Amino acid sequence: MMVVEDELSVRNACAEVARRMGFVVHCAGDLAEAQDALKQQPVDILLLDLTPQNGAALTLLEEFKLLHPETVVLVMTAFATVESAVEAMRLGANDYLPKPFALHDLQTVLTHAAQRRQVDIASRNLREKLRAQSGEGRLIGTSPGMEKLYRILSKVAFSSHPVLILGESGTGKELVAREIHSNGPHADQPFIPIDCGSLAPALMESELFGYVKGAFPGANRGKEGLLMSAAAGTIFLSEIADLPMELQFKLLRVLQEKEVRPVGAANGVPMHARILAASSRNLSLMVEQGHFRKDLYFGLNVVNIKIPPLRERRQDIPMLAAHFAERMRPAGEPAYTFSDVALRLMSEYDWPGNVREMETAIQHASTLTSGRVLDLDHMPSQLQEHLLQTQREAHAEEGRAADSDGLQAQGFAGGLDIYPIAELEKQAILSSIQKLNGDKLMAAKLLGIGKTTLYRKLKEYGFE
Repeated sequence: MMVVEDELSVRNACAEVARRMGFVVHCAGDLAEAQDALKQQPVDILLLDLTPQNGAALTLLEEFKLLHPETVVLVMTAFATVESAVEAMRLGANDYLPKPFALHDLQTVLTHAAQRRQVDIASRNLREKLRAQSGEGRLIGTSPGMEKLYRILSKVAFSSHPVLILGESGTGKELVAREIHSNGPHADQPFIPIDCGSLAPALMESELFGYVKGAFPGANRGKEGLLMSAAAGTIFLSEIADLPMELQFKLLRVLQEKEVRPVGAANGVPMHARILAASSRNLSLMVEQGHFRKDLYFGLNVVNIKIPPLRERRQDIPMLAAHFAERMRPAGEPAYTFSDVALRLMSEYDWPGNVREMETAIQHASTLTSGRVLDLDHMPSQLQEHLLQTQREAHAEEGRAADSDGLQAQGFAGGLDIYPIAELEKQAILSSIQKLNGDKLMAAKLLGIGKTTLYRKLKEYGFE
């Protein structure tokens, strides 16, 4: 760290406190000396004095934060210059000490600064790890939406607060929850996923909270609930919107009191697990409609993560496709590749089922192919129908935009959308072949005609 202070006694006192705490300390008596030193050796923590005489320190702060945004900057200021302290915070200072201050106050501020710096370093490393990772059970993508997701994950992984994960079905909410757990401080503890929509309503309370012996007829011995089975790990409540209202209140008590009360028990049992929840439904709307408790919603929504649907991150589709194709490859076999048509179709398709639908589609294609190239005719029917519908719409648009002068030249009434059947047929055939990059067999299949018929028509049009 560096201490920038023109008063020698204060500078030495601050440096001595920092050294006793284990910091490597550099000192500067004025801004010029500080600027020269910082150019040579950036620091993790900068303790900067602000006085009416060195107002240029704000300029140094602004320039330094632009070059080194990760550095934690602490400012010291007298009461008379509190406006400068506010301006310093606006320019990027992380904390300030009003002068005069006690040495234990300096120790507290430096401790917090060191903790913040450690978290920032760990967050940056985790963000790089998330961006670079590959393989089964990993987040994949470099689109702006995924980069934002990585930034949030790198922050929340190190906290213990509840997190609400929102996203459409198939976007990978459980995968995000597992990333939070596996990169957090309790990764060695259990991760317990609980699908609130799959639990039988009559058994849900006892399954979640457990019960004591004699709690109800047939309870000959007690049972630990799922909420207690994670120890100090993570509980992931999938589709939290399906939790009945009466159990929502009990879950709220768990969040507030950090304890679980089994069915039939007089007292609660301390709970140390972190709770993550997810929903593909609009919880805020459900709160407005009275179908979800507002207090539970706010209790779970300390931090929320919104996973973008696949149609909003199309640039990730080729990377995801290659990842799933590699997963489908039998051991010892060559890798699968995609035809240009199939890859273009996947990039244009909206994927209402998101990443899960894509994985299923590629699994379908790898099952049907007899070679190593996954083509259009290996894809599920909904993708092929999407291509046909796109072509129909394109042909209709071409027909509506046809030049009426061209029709008049062929002997038809000007301004009327009237076309000879043969001309429409010719446009459909040639347009399909062009869109499919010259693949005549695929064009014949999509147009519903035989390949012999297609070749005969091409010969009539003057194409050999």
